[in-house]
Amino acid sequence: MSRLLDSLPVWARGLRARLVFAFLAIAALGAAAAAGASYVSARTTVLSYAQNQIMDNARTAVNQLAPEISFPPTQTTLDQISTRLPGGAVVVTYQNMTSRPQGYRLADFPGELRAAVRDRGIVMFQRGQTPGGNGTVFFVGMPVMTKKAGEEPSPTGMEIYLLRDLSGPAQQISALANSAWQTSLLALPLAALLALLAARGVLRPVRELRGATRRLAGGDLGARLEVKGSDELADLAHTFNDTAAALDRTVTGLQRMEADARRFVADVSHELRTPLAAMTAVTDVLDEESANLPGDAQIAARLVGQETRKLARLVEDLIEISRFDAGAARLVLTEVDVAEAVRNTLRARGWIDSVRTELPEGVLTKLDARRLDVIVANLVGNALRHGQPPVVATLTASPQWIEFSVTDHGPGLPEAVLPQVFARFYKADSARARSEGSGLGLAIAWENAQLHYGTIEAANAPHGGARFTLRLPRLARGIEAQAFEEGGPW
Repeated sequence: MSRLLDSLPVWARGLRARLVFAFLAIAALGAAAAAGASYVSARTTVLSYAQNQIMDNARTAVNQLAPEISFPPTQTTLDQISTRLPGGAVVVTYQNMTSRPQGYRLADFPGELRAAVRDRGIVMFQRGQTPGGNGTVFFVGMPVMTKKAGEEPSPTGMEIYLLRDLSGPAQQISALANSAWQTSLLALPLAALLALLAARGVLRPVRELRGATRRLAGGDLGARLEVKGSDELADLAHTFNDTAAALDRTVTGLQRMEADARRFVADVSHELRTPLAAMTAVTDVLDEESANLPGDAQIAARLVGQETRKLARLVEDLIEISRFDAGAARLVLTEVDVAEAVRNTLRARGWIDSVRTELPEGVLTKLDARRLDVIVANLVGNALRHGQPPVVATLTASPQWIEFSVTDHGPGLPEAVLPQVFARFYKADSARARSEGSGLGLAIAWENAQLHYGTIEAANAPHGGARFTLRLPRLARGIEAQAFEEGGPW
């Protein structure tokens, strides 16, 4: 059934077309049944009336002639009787004599009819076809009976066979059948009109439900349906409204909780910034003086310095994430030599000798240099911490795009990790060594790429290592207008 529906044109698969087709099919079947029943009833009535009339006329004519017949009859008597009976063909027999043919012979009458009249002495009738097979006729056979006073009627041996043409009643039946079929056909447009009206009544609430569902899916949590009537569609509208209201309450609550959580993180991060600055200054002094401290104190001073710097990085990452969540992150665009910017990032962090680079010169585009530094630092730092050497940084460019990829030669990322690798605080501990980072580095890199209308993709290289590819548009006017006009992955 589904294959049949798929083979139909698109317009014929809709609920409206199916309702109309169903109404028309039911109407056609009903009309055909009514026309057939009318035809059978009319045929039976007309033929019964014609047959009864023929039988009554035949009996009357024979009863009128019977007293005038003398027995045994002669050939002349048989011929006279056959000519005096009105309408149609008549054949009169007596023993071995038969009246002269009037277009029909005795052999033209059905044999079973003649046998019943001859052997049983009863009146018989039968409907059949003319010898040529081009018309309907009515055969009647009856014995001529005689009755003496005080005795039962007894056959005289004379038999009368009559043939009457039924073409007139047959034409009446055909006319009635044609009229019934024409009336049935006229009912189909009315059925189509009723189907359209019914479909309109059914589909209007369905269209309203579809529109409300689309608004709800688009974020309009206030989308509701007007409830009309008390039928199943009204129940459906009630259910939709209850579901939308419950979803509105749930989403509103979640949004409020999320906003509170983001505000809490942002407030706590900013509040921690000042004491952390003081703690960092103190740990810097401790680091400088750690060489003069005794063994345990020296270890403790270095541990405090390390953890303080780690906490400071975490706070800075949280503040950066909170800016993205609040929509406060903005680009500061300058003309950047991408290869030189990547080398500056590696040099500033002491990675210039740890990373193999393939950076063609002259790749210029407008970017936010600080945010590009953050992206490159996170991608390269992630490969150095979690992958295995050599780590390769590659830059390629086209007129519309630049691509910067970082590839390590470690075990790679499990397939289950790839969709979540840019999630906040996500660490693939089962696949890689335990991370000392905040779990926000790749998320921040991804947000910065999105801010440039670019993307970062995570995949496994053919040799098995992990590969992260940054893809940014080169057309600065697309970024400056906050819409990239030339096409891209979004």
